Amino acid sequence: MRNTTIRSGLLLGVAFAGMASANPALAQSTDDSATGDIIVTAQRVEQRLQDVPVSITVFNAQQLTQKNIAVATDLAIYTPSLSVNERYGPEKANFNIRGFNQDSATAPTVGVYFAEVVGVRAQGGTTSGNTVGAGAFTDLQNVQVLKGPQGTLFGRNTTGGAVLLTPAKPTSELGGYVEGTYGNYDQMRLQGALNIPLSDTFKVRIAGERNKRDGFINNLSGIGPEDYNNVNYWYARLSIVADLTPDLENYTVFHYSDSNTRGYASKIVGCATPTSPESPLNITSGTAGYSGTRHLQAASCAIQLGRQTARGDGFYDIETNNRNPFLKIQQWQVINTTTWRASDNITIKNIASYGEFRERANFDLGSSNFVVPSIDTGPGLTGTTVTGFRANRLSPLLPAVVLAGGQSYGRIVLDTAGPNTYNSAESTFTNEFQVQGTWDKLNFVLGGYLEFSRPIGFSAGRTGIFFNCERPETITCTNPLLIGSISESSTQLSFDNHGIFGQATYKITDKLSLTGGIRYTFDKIVGLTQGTRAGLSASASTGPLFTDPVSGRQIARACTDSFRHGPATYGANPPGLNRDVCVTNLTNKSSEPTWVINLDYKASSDLMFYAKYARGYRQGGINFTNPGVELWQPEKLDSYEVGAKASFRGAVNGYFNVAGFYNNLSNQQVFAGLVATPAAAALGVAGGNAVVNAGKSRIYGAEIDGSVGFAEIFRVAFGYTYLNTRVKEVAPRATVGDGSPLGQLLVGTPFGSITPNVAVGSAFVLSPKHKLSITPSITIPVDESVGKINLSATWVHQSSYINDGSVPKFVNGIPLGFTPATNLINLNLDWRSVAGSPVDLSLFVTNLTKEKYNVSNTGAWNSAGVAEIIPNQPRFYGVRLRYTFGQ
Repeated sequence: MRNTTIRSGLLLGVAFAGMASANPALAQSTDDSATGDIIVTAQRVEQRLQDVPVSITVFNAQQLTQKNIAVATDLAIYTPSLSVNERYGPEKANFNIRGFNQDSATAPTVGVYFAEVVGVRAQGGTTSGNTVGAGAFTDLQNVQVLKGPQGTLFGRNTTGGAVLLTPAKPTSELGGYVEGTYGNYDQMRLQGALNIPLSDTFKVRIAGERNKRDGFINNLSGIGPEDYNNVNYWYARLSIVADLTPDLENYTVFHYSDSNTRGYASKIVGCATPTSPESPLNITSGTAGYSGTRHLQAASCAIQLGRQTARGDGFYDIETNNRNPFLKIQQWQVINTTTWRASDNITIKNIASYGEFRERANFDLGSSNFVVPSIDTGPGLTGTTVTGFRANRLSPLLPAVVLAGGQSYGRIVLDTAGPNTYNSAESTFTNEFQVQGTWDKLNFVLGGYLEFSRPIGFSAGRTGIFFNCERPETITCTNPLLIGSISESSTQLSFDNHGIFGQATYKITDKLSLTGGIRYTFDKIVGLTQGTRAGLSASASTGPLFTDPVSGRQIARACTDSFRHGPATYGANPPGLNRDVCVTNLTNKSSEPTWVINLDYKASSDLMFYAKYARGYRQGGINFTNPGVELWQPEKLDSYEVGAKASFRGAVNGYFNVAGFYNNLSNQQVFAGLVATPAAAALGVAGGNAVVNAGKSRIYGAEIDGSVGFAEIFRVAFGYTYLNTRVKEVAPRATVGDGSPLGQLLVGTPFGSITPNVAVGSAFVLSPKHKLSITPSITIPVDESVGKINLSATWVHQSSYINDGSVPKFVNGIPLGFTPATNLINLNLDWRSVAGSPVDLSLFVTNLTKEKYNVSNTGAWNSAGVAEIIPNQPRFYGVRLRYTFGQ
């Protein structure tokens, strides 16, 4: 009852205050990143980096340009404690800080904010959304990477940290720039910005970017496109500052992103055999553990791998038979920040936003060009003797005919559900109200936060499984394996995330300050699914054939959730055009407090020590894949951190920041394998992976960030993270009704056993123990009339790490679930004000030594007997010209 009262007051208070608005525009300070005198907003107010008792890595506008940071994945190269999950390509990547990783069905561990507003939510079958669109790194003031839980002052609770993108704000100077880049793989990138002060009180800034580059993955199948992993996006931004009165500012940002690529591709590097050290291939039909589909795919894999070897394929050469791959992501957001300096001591700030995310995609979960292998000899479908693969290996319900070898087939191809549908489509509205104040020795922030994310129609898709399709959407498919089907996902998810918060800093003495903050968050997810399976023939588990309005073909449907919605429940009203008989509704709620206590001591203006304790949590979720085991609860984090920040000036100048941290994670969200009961399997229920709360872990480490310059000629910037992650406890395998928490979870579900996929003592995925970045730079002493010439090189070392604990580390000596240690070298020549002109010239090279390694894998080894990796980016190089005018 008490929570309901608090929440009602929050909703009423923020809604009423929504347009009254807050925090005054603080003046843009000089950005001297060399000594840490760069302005950040880690505590929701503008502060000097060295004055904030939080571990932060910051890149200013010039550094972003020099390091060629154009998309979110580029940021991870230069940030030691940051890594990225690229399982579904860079446009759908998500961040990992200090070992906290987001799996596809779980909530993000890292919040991504643009102009102080969190990224637009999304929902779908794969990771996407919850971040910024392609091109959002255009025309930024800076990027801040905050480490550790930030749930007190930031909208969504996250355990890993936050990434803040601060766009360049309109100023009182007329001017702008145009910048063009040309590089290998036919890269052409054009960006620019124009700042227009229409009056002393009304300023406008327009920025945009067009970026296009060929893919670096070469498709040698002769089917579909010639390359994958290309870049092709447009980006635009409009910013308006209106000083309504000397104390009242209204700041509006609208930005739009449209990316249209061919998506990612994976490379086959190995196939399961009977002698494989891990999960060997069982080739004897009818014996325990035999899987006909795994046998089929592993044998087809061997054929393709043989072709690749015979051709001498390179690291970036693949084969895939997908005829129509694409990945189209549109995202836009409008943000309005109103700041009112109510008095010398009180500032009121309101930040409102609305945005939409839409995705349409067609891609292979695993890129391949498989044909039926020639293993068995016997009567074919027409009665003649053929060599191929016996059909009843795939299902005992099929006749003992042999499927002719050499026939092409698809594995798992995801597609849209219709010409006007989206695989993922969601809108997000947020409103945050703050009161910032000072009183004697006390500084404080009080506020409330509202977030409503609502579906834009159904997030729907058609996935072809073991068909051979032109497109699963139109069911232009043949059924060479006789087991092909179309999985028709159709879901809607609504998210409510609200909170009330307060944080205050009290100066105990001139040098010693105590900060305390608390936030109470209310989370709610409401989900609906009406998923079905479609086939080209009717059976006892489906309704009769009917004409599909999308394809015009005769199909039959069964509910995907055959446990809740089988023939016994829908009776005479099977799923056809009306899928209401398959509807399942679920709700997941949680409400938790988070807090922070921070003590900092400023020995001088350039030396600070701090100690911090924070409570963080990550909300639970819904995944409709596994009937009865769709919900999981929040996980909780206790984070401890100590650190020091020092700046030094003079002939030798710079800054040095160090932090040590220890984290305890409880009620941890982990994946667990499910096995259906025999009765449920007979109804068509398959096993799968569910997210469950079944673990405890600890994480500790240290971070160093700094820069040292000598006589304005030579400078070295550096960053290092040591990260030690370990799973302390995991619930053991359980069977339904055995009295254990996991066993009780299975009661009333179609599953007989559950086994967590992580092991006690294992490290976290995507968490290298060591990551080091060193950037020496030389400013060549030339006359001012020549300009300013700077040469820099960046060496990034990353130790080996696990990228997927569910597959073997190596297959045939090739890394699969394991990424080896890597060393990247990037070079940059930056000539500013060429010969005294307003032109800047840059030459750049990334991955100079052509390091080749896997950044992820498709996870198909255990189910398909196929080892597939996602390759890293190759060497890129190019030239960049910028013309600056005005200002």
